[in-house]
Amino acid sequence: MKRGKRYQAAEKLVDRKKLYSAKEALETIEKMPKTKFDETVELHVKLGVDSKQADQQVRGTTVLPNGTGKTLKVLVFAKGPKAEEATKAGADFVGAEELIPKIEKENWFDYDIIVATPDMMGVVGRLGKVLGPKGLMPNPKSGTVTMDVTKAIQEIKSGKVEYRLDKNNIIHLSFGKVSFGAEKLLENYETIINAIIKAKPAAAKGQYIKSVAISTTMGPGMYIDQK
Repeated sequence: MKRGKRYQAAEKLVDRKKLYSAKEALETIEKMPKTKFDETVELHVKLGVDSKQADQQVRGTTVLPNGTGKTLKVLVFAKGPKAEEATKAGADFVGAEELIPKIEKENWFDYDIIVATPDMMGVVGRLGKVLGPKGLMPNPKSGTVTMDVTKAIQEIKSGKVEYRLDKNNIIHLSFGKVSFGAEKLLENYETIINAIIKAKPAAAKGQYIKSVAISTTMGPGMYIDQK
């Protein structure tokens, strides 16, 4: 596959045989030719666990000290005082049963994350086949099924990210924008890596972190030395 001139120029800055420190990798990204948009910086962590085993799941959330560079739109399923609380806390959309046909029939997905109070999960559950494949189902483990809707909304708006394994035992997530600069990106990176290390399942044997790579949306990746 033929790459563009910008990618080729960025690739010349990367030594494929080298294991970078996270700081070196992020400083290299700073030197790469810029795109017309502010690229997202991505993290890919391969773990030595078996995601098919229930006792080896790795999933959780952490709040990035410098945010993600993207303001997420939040939909809250709640009623009564909790619906009022969600609106005051800055939720973009708040509702209950009346939203079901809008989501099911109108393919309404103008939001990035859903928060629900526990009493609303019966309603939200009816949307499982629609929300599940898009990764939008609220979950207690990610803090999106909660009575404390104010805290949930504030954390999401301030840069909360969720990490979880895919079927290949890899965690993929974004942790900022190129414009943040190496120092702020490094703070975000360390926050995520420490959270993933703390989330190591007791059942995991052998080497836990197999490999770590950092890349931008449109740029070449670099492997990170995690020793």
